[in-house]
This record gives sequence, C-alpha cells and structure tokens, in this order.
Amino acid sequence: MKRINRNYKVRNFHQAKWDEPIIFELSKKGERGVLVPQAEEEIASAVGDGISNIPENMKRKEAPNLPEISQPRVLRHYTRLSQQTLGADVNIEIGQGTCTVKYSPKVNELLARSSQITELHPLQDESTVQGILEIMYKTDTYMREISGMDRFTFQPGGGSQGAFTLASIVSKYFEEKGEADTRDEIITTIYSHPSDAAAPAVKGYKIVYIHPDENGYPDFEAFKEAVSERTAAFIVANPEDTGVYNPRIQEFTELVHKFGGLCGYDQANANGLLGVTRAKEAGFDMCFFNLHKTFSTPHGCGGPATGATGVTKELEKHLPAPLIDYDGEKYFLNYEVTNNPYSVGKIRLFNGVAPVVLKAYSWIRSLGPEGLYEAGKIAVLNNNYLFKKLMEIDCVDAPYIEGKQRIEQVRYTIEKLTKDTGITTGDIQRRMMDFGMHYWTSHHPYYIPEPITLEPTETPSKEDLDEYIATLKHVFSEAYENPEIIKTAPHSSVVHQIDESGMDDPDKWAITWRSYLKKTTIG
Repeated sequence: MKRINRNYKVRNFHQAKWDEPIIFELSKKGERGVLVPQAEEEIASAVGDGISNIPENMKRKEAPNLPEISQPRVLRHYTRLSQQTLGADVNIEIGQGTCTVKYSPKVNELLARSSQITELHPLQDESTVQGILEIMYKTDTYMREISGMDRFTFQPGGGSQGAFTLASIVSKYFEEKGEADTRDEIITTIYSHPSDAAAPAVKGYKIVYIHPDENGYPDFEAFKEAVSERTAAFIVANPEDTGVYNPRIQEFTELVHKFGGLCGYDQANANGLLGVTRAKEAGFDMCFFNLHKTFSTPHGCGGPATGATGVTKELEKHLPAPLIDYDGEKYFLNYEVTNNPYSVGKIRLFNGVAPVVLKAYSWIRSLGPEGLYEAGKIAVLNNNYLFKKLMEIDCVDAPYIEGKQRIEQVRYTIEKLTKDTGITTGDIQRRMMDFGMHYWTSHHPYYIPEPITLEPTETPSKEDLDEYIATLKHVFSEAYENPEIIKTAPHSSVVHQIDESGMDDPDKWAITWRSYLKKTTIG
C-alpha cells in the first residue's frame, strides 16, 4: 500500500452528495415519527378537550401543512443535509473576508442549548428571567468598556440592522433639534461595508461616497469638500474592507463635529482592534459590533445574529426600548430611558437574540481583557503571515499602502492571472470548493478588479494557514496548466455549475415551500 505523503498540504476531497428532496416532498400522509399520547381522564376532566375554550377567531380553519414523516426517514434526511454542508467543524474557514468565521468554543454552544436558555420566553415575568437579564446587562457593560460608549442595545438582528439603528438615531437626533429637513446627507466610503450606505438610504438619506487616495486611505481633501451643514452623519468602517486602517480618522470625525454632524463607527468586524483602539477615542458618537463576528457566537450564515449598538450618553434616549438596568437588587427592563417621542422605537421585537448574547458573554468572560487583546494581536499576525505568503505568488497583488501591513483582512487582486489565462476570481472560487474550502471575492461592484477578500482571524494555526496557501497555489497553477478543470469546476462538491439566469428575476424566486407551490401551480 502506498503511504500518503503528509508533507503535501493539498488534500484529496470529495463531499457527500445526495439527491435529497426537501422534507415537504418526503412527507407521506398518515406517517408518524411520534405518537402523541391521549390525555389521561383526570387531565381531560380538568381542561376539557383543549380546544373548546379557544376563541373562535383564534382557531385555525384548517390544519397546518406540516411534513408527516417517520423517525428513521427524518434522521436520514437531516444527516444527509449535514453531510452536504461545510463549516468550521469540517474545513478551514479563512475565505470569508468582511464576514468573519471564527471558532466558537463548544462549551458555549452547550450553554446556549441548555434548557435554561432554550425554554425562556421574552414575555415571562422579569422575576423569572433574572439570569439572562443579568447576562445581557453585564455584556452591555463589557461592550461599553471595549468601545468607550455609554450604553448598548442588543435589539438589532445583525450588522445591517445595527447600521439602520445608527441611521435611525441620526434621524431622531436631528428631528429633535429641528434640523431634519436640512440634514439630508450621510457620508461613507466605497470600501466600508455596503450596508453603511444602504441602511441610511432606506431612511431616505442621500449617500455621499468618499473614494480612496493613491494609498487607499479615504481621501481627506475630497472629504473636506463633502462635509457641510447638510451632513447628518459620517458612518464608516475602519479598517475598511481592504484591511487598510485610516490613522487620520480623528481628523475626519472632528471635521464632521465642527459642522454639527454625528459620527458612527461600523465595528462589525473588530477582530484586529480588540484592546488596541476604541470608538470613543477616535471621536465617534455611535458604533455597532457584530457579536456573531468579533465575539464568536458564530456567524450562522445570516442568522441568528446580533448587531450590538452603542451610543454616548447624549444619544441614549434615542435607543430602542427597552434597555436593561439594575437597581441593586434586581435586573429589569427599563422603558423610561427610551419612553419619549425621540426614541427610534422598536428595531425588532423584544430584546435581541438571547443565545447569541450568552455566547458572546461567555467568550468575553473566558478570555478576559488580556485574552481579548491577545486575540486581536493573533488575528493581525495571522492575516499578515497570510498576506506575506500570498504576495510571494506572482499572480497575486494587493492594491494600496505598499510595504505596510494590513489589519485583520486583505482584499487581494488576481487581475494578472485573469489577463494571462482568462480564469476569473469567480472561477477560482468554484474550484476551491473541490478542496472543501471557502473563498470569497468581494462585495459588488468590484472596485478592485478580480478580487479575493480573505480574513483568517485568530482561529487558524500556522499549519492551517499553510494548507490554505498551498491549496490556493495549486489552483493558481492549474489556471496556467489546466484551465479547463477550473472552468468546469466544481467537480467534487455537492453542487456543480448551475443555471443562474433566474437569480435576478423575483418571479422565479421561491423562499418558502408555500410560495413555491403557489408559483408552480400558477405556472
């Protein structure tokens, strides 16, 4: 038997592939996984049939359309689906720049699945939920220390809702000052997350974009031209999605304040800044963190998530209700601090995703201040090791700040490879799936041609980074030596190349089984 060469970093991979129907298609009328026992006579005599006391207007006209399926078949179904999913437990998660996929300690996952958290309900009496209220209150205080802000809400369901909360606070702030009609512009940069523009646009603001100077920093001269009495706020990520950190950020915030505007910091991804710098010292009035990025909850493919949003004391009354306070004896939901016409009201129901806050709380408590600082340093170290190794590859480049290190991620370009071979970054992305690895290009539009955006965080070891680098090198070599294998990829993944022609046609979308049935029936 031939011995496997473990010195070769590129692994052989083939993912399980099942032609698995969705569970509604597996449903068979009358099939059961669990037989619900009949109520005992004593119980039935006390509560009746359990239906008669329900008001008529609350009763369903017909039974819910739920799948009917046996235990073995439902177990096979979800096990097969799990085999077709990649994640931090299966592959090395590096290629998810700006979104962050880091390791979430299993003990935190166990805590979040405890019945003490899963059986809670947001409408319970406060006296029965003191534990989670304490956790949320203390996590708020940790966020204050990490950012320098004075109060946090965990209501926003992610970074985009965090950005929307900032824009809503800006709107209420100037409504109270009587300047809402004239303060109609919000400034951001092209390399900040697109939500920093999209969320204020939803609030009706005109978006002013600042492009980079020749070194990749936001152009301060252009910024000075943009700021005026019409500026409501400056909302920006720093470092931006290129990994370039703007060291002059305080000059930007001071100029906005000079004209009476507010400043909001997109710290959705603060992996390289923990214990190093804070929003307050940079002159920001507001900020938000993604607990599912920086604070390891984990990301969850779009949810569950939390865009923890913090403000200075002056803006506290604009936060969504309720906040959580402590009177020395008990924790309670405080509506008074936000019970005014200038509160933004509700961003979403209740007080955010409790298990996400719990996992962030656990992560912070387990690391402590020095541990958070260490995580930030390792995230920067890992990123710059990856940066140095990839920059040694002839077809890879990284625009801006030549000779200087990046922070927690880098937006690279493989424009040379595309010109040489015709292989695009999208092609490379599909081929990397054949090695069980994720690879991310960029937000659209592509300001950097043929981009790759990679962020290792503090999670991977040097060996993990080396494996990812070796795999990228292998695929880049294939682009020159065997481009057809890349153009026809993926070959070993669950899904091969698909027809994407309907992706931009809402008439072809079906996000639920019910909508699918409606559209296929009509068709």
